[in-house]
Amino acid sequence: MSDTNPTRIAIVLFDRFTALDAVGPYDTLGRLPGAETVFVAERTGPVRNETGNLALTADRTLADLDRPDIVVVPGGPGQSAQMENETLLDWLRTADATSTWTTSVCTGSLLLAAAGLLRGRRATSHWLALDTLAGHGARPTGERVVTDGKYVTAAGVSSGIDMGLTLLGRIAGDDHAQAVQLLTEYDPQPPYDAGSPEKAPAHLVTELRARSRFLLA
Repeated sequence: MSDTNPTRIAIVLFDRFTALDAVGPYDTLGRLPGAETVFVAERTGPVRNETGNLALTADRTLADLDRPDIVVVPGGPGQSAQMENETLLDWLRTADATSTWTTSVCTGSLLLAAAGLLRGRRATSHWLALDTLAGHGARPTGERVVTDGKYVTAAGVSSGIDMGLTLLGRIAGDDHAQAVQLLTEYDPQPPYDAGSPEKAPAHLVTELRARSRFLLA
């Protein structure tokens, strides 16, 4: 990889994205040697997350960057409004035609599926969105990170860190990925063992399933 021809990582932004979905891969996969990480959106400028109180800046438009080497699509409540956004879906198809890797975090996989990129492929998403993923022709799995060919999908929110490290290891080698894990001190020791529907208290799973259309919209 030369300085004159860096690996371009395009992280897509849209209104009401989830911040960690984008920042997790940015802080892991973005440490690929010689890489240039670019936040892209339909328009340049600040793009706000689902709470509206945090923004990331898109420095390039989708039209400006149609041949990235790696595509990262975050999820978030705003994903629902993008499912029929042909400007974004067409860009995903165009970028995917020449990308080395096409990836997603959380409900970002629904956008890849809506673009027709995951048909017949194993993929994951937020656990509340797996049925929707199946409805778009993908083969959903509850695994945290799923690789099927050049497509790498991650489950909910925090799993974007795992996805970034997984792909970083594939590209730059295990030592580099482990060094990034160590430098970021990514050593999860959560106070609760409730991070999946199989482990969480049943009443919480039931409550969140009942509210899912509001939580993901």
